[in-house]
Amino acid sequence: MAKSFLGTDFLLEGPTAVKLYEEFAASLPIIDYHNHLSSKEIHENRKFSNITEAWLAGDHYKWRAMRANGVAEQYCTGNAPAFDTFNEWAKTVPYTVRNPLYHWTHLELKNYFGINTILNGSSSGEIYNLSSEMLQQENFRTHGLLSKMKVEVICTTDDPIDNLEYHKAFAGTLSTLKMFPSFRPDKAYATDAPAMYNEYIDTLGSVTGKAIHTFNDLVEALDMRIHYFNECGCRTSDHGLEYMYFDAISLSKAHDLFKKIRAGMSLSKEETLQFRCALIVHLSKAYHTIGWVQQFHLGALRNNSTRMLRAVGVDSGFDSIGDFSQASHLSKFLDHLDTTDQLAKTILYNSNPSDNEVFATMVSNFNDGSVAGKMQFGSGWWFLDQKEGMEKQMNTLSNMGLLSRFVGMVTDSRSFLSFPRHEYFRRILCNLIGRDVEKGELPGDIPHLGKVVQDICYNNAREYFKL
Repeated sequence: MAKSFLGTDFLLEGPTAVKLYEEFAASLPIIDYHNHLSSKEIHENRKFSNITEAWLAGDHYKWRAMRANGVAEQYCTGNAPAFDTFNEWAKTVPYTVRNPLYHWTHLELKNYFGINTILNGSSSGEIYNLSSEMLQQENFRTHGLLSKMKVEVICTTDDPIDNLEYHKAFAGTLSTLKMFPSFRPDKAYATDAPAMYNEYIDTLGSVTGKAIHTFNDLVEALDMRIHYFNECGCRTSDHGLEYMYFDAISLSKAHDLFKKIRAGMSLSKEETLQFRCALIVHLSKAYHTIGWVQQFHLGALRNNSTRMLRAVGVDSGFDSIGDFSQASHLSKFLDHLDTTDQLAKTILYNSNPSDNEVFATMVSNFNDGSVAGKMQFGSGWWFLDQKEGMEKQMNTLSNMGLLSRFVGMVTDSRSFLSFPRHEYFRRILCNLIGRDVEKGELPGDIPHLGKVVQDICYNNAREYFKL
């Protein structure tokens, strides 16, 4: 007999999976240690005017689907009326069958608003009005939305020049929610456009009160920001790169390369990589000293459509999986830090499923017994944070390392309505383990397996990030 859509056994194929999810996973709080939520909107407890504002603004996953369905750009990144935009998304949803957006959409409507109606062109008006009306209630502001999903910790993504005023102000409130910044210094080595880069470095100098003329000045300024972020509760850094590059000679060239940049000259491709390498090596050693976790999101090929980049800018849904060579330089980079015992706890996220085994075995090269799960193969990221992608990541990690030490899922999202992704992940995890039990591939030791589930979903991250 067919199961009902989004029933209590959604994604759970047998009684063991149901038991693991319901008794061990479902009620756990959420630690979301990597997302792109607005600290201002959290601190100010923003009220959204309508469901479009809360759900579609900034969501390039939905924009990609809408474009593929023939929806004009004005309903994605444009300024079309709120209901018209929502209606275009509603008419697109039936065409997202078997895309994770179909699951996420209906989980979000159900979990936040109690709406079990399938979203389509016929139901869009009713759902728009009901959800938008509910968003006007006090308990549907950002704090309420997070509370509904039992979100305990939020780690936002922040540039070194950010003053973190909202993090500091929020820390002084009586909220049970914890919000911490994450250090994202990508612009500190984004030298492709010298004029724009030098403007950024000047701003960094103004923020630190330090004139930045040399490479030493730059690293001292960034060290100052690391300590400032640390004082504001930061526990992690994050870098978004196509691939890691390492060449020992880069470390001696950084001073001259920075002078060249500050003189307004462009770097060659090789020089760009060398400068980036030298700066990331310094930053990684600083992370180790201060006790942070470092995260590297690797492998995305960004801004593929030049025409649309010019029209609507970055982070608008024109990115894809890349096919970069990852292993050799990544190994050299990690080994350089490990050689002097300056390798921080590290999470590596992979965007290309063909590299799963590379990443899973790479992290195991540098576990040293000092910390359980010191080196992490991160959760299915971006295009891989769907059912098959999560299963592949966890199966690979199980085969090559210790799934039981995994720090679990993150939303990596800009939306306050994205937290059912944690439920999605937890159901998939419980199903993987439950299925093994029912096939006789694992013993039916439910207390032990239940603890493994709880560790992956919550306990491991809490310990890893010292929360």
